[in-house]
Amino acid sequence: MEILQQRSTVTEVAEAAEEFIRLFHRENPEAGDPRPRLAAVRDELADTGTYRHTPQELAHGARVAWRNSNRCIGRLYWNSLRVRDRRELTDADEIAAECFEHLREATNGGRVRPTITVFAPDAPERPGPLIWSEQLVRYAGYGDHPSVTVGDARNAPLTRALLDLGWTGGAGSPFDLLPLVVQGVDDKPRWFDTPPDAVLEVPIEHPDEPGWADWGLRWHAVPAISNMCLEIGGIHYPAAPFNGWYMGTEIGARNLADTDRYNLLPAVARRLGLDLSSDRSLWKDRALVELNRAVLHSFDRAGVTIADHHTESRRFLAHMEREERKGREVGADWSWIVPPISGSATPVFHRTYDDSPSSTVYVHHDGARERAQGRDLV
Repeated sequence: MEILQQRSTVTEVAEAAEEFIRLFHRENPEAGDPRPRLAAVRDELADTGTYRHTPQELAHGARVAWRNSNRCIGRLYWNSLRVRDRRELTDADEIAAECFEHLREATNGGRVRPTITVFAPDAPERPGPLIWSEQLVRYAGYGDHPSVTVGDARNAPLTRALLDLGWTGGAGSPFDLLPLVVQGVDDKPRWFDTPPDAVLEVPIEHPDEPGWADWGLRWHAVPAISNMCLEIGGIHYPAAPFNGWYMGTEIGARNLADTDRYNLLPAVARRLGLDLSSDRSLWKDRALVELNRAVLHSFDRAGVTIADHHTESRRFLAHMEREERKGREVGADWSWIVPPISGSATPVFHRTYDDSPSSTVYVHHDGARERAQGRDLV
């Protein structure tokens, strides 16, 4: 379940703050008695209408938000999240530069590190900065319809908006890096070219079919989501890009396979010599498996971190067991936790989950999806 943006009253912030501060002190016994900190937060709220998290509270809150992400299967390592505190930054150019540095650090030469960079929060009567782009790395989509789009059809509207704003476009290939769109405090949204050195890309080839190299397929190493809001104890951080690492099916069963993305299954099936005349030949299923084999093989060969859906499903159940031993319930959205291929062959398929929302969490606020498509950018 997602929570849409709401204007929080001071009373609501105070209630959320108390809940989080008590959780922080309960899970970090070295922090001591929470009562002095709660009194300080109440005083700050009374004076300013908001309060500032300590660096330790911010780090723990960001990690707990990952722990509470009902749509994420990869939460076993939530406590290893690297938190980059950049709350002093409000200008678009500084934020963009730190986003690109985030990519460099998270890429880590291929050994991808879960990372979040937190920029200035919303304040009373002054919203914080926004990152319009859905992810820090996105490929352009040139065209008006999925059947004729070169590149990622999902990003065709944003690509058109950026071209209208003066972006000259890339080489016209299926994998041209889009600029990053950032809106600073008291500013209009601006676009920033993505430095090639900030993005590690993996060429996609098949382990048994050398001809795949001719296609020039590739995908970027770090899935850094950038248009969600981090909410901790009633404070909203609207610009807080974060990443884990890819599960292979995200690329092979969705990004490259979906009909409204790259729609590669027919091409893969033809390359494999499959019968496309009837769905009963299961050509889509066979092509989907081979495309996913290619993704896993390519990332492994390049030395870039990636998980397969069988391993990640077992890890998720290990995460649930670990959390339950600590007396914490684990929420999950079944439709997102179950992998998009071979779902019933994974252990996460055969159970139900509670999808109740939490108060410390990452959410899409009103307008996030529209901004990611470049709506009203021009």
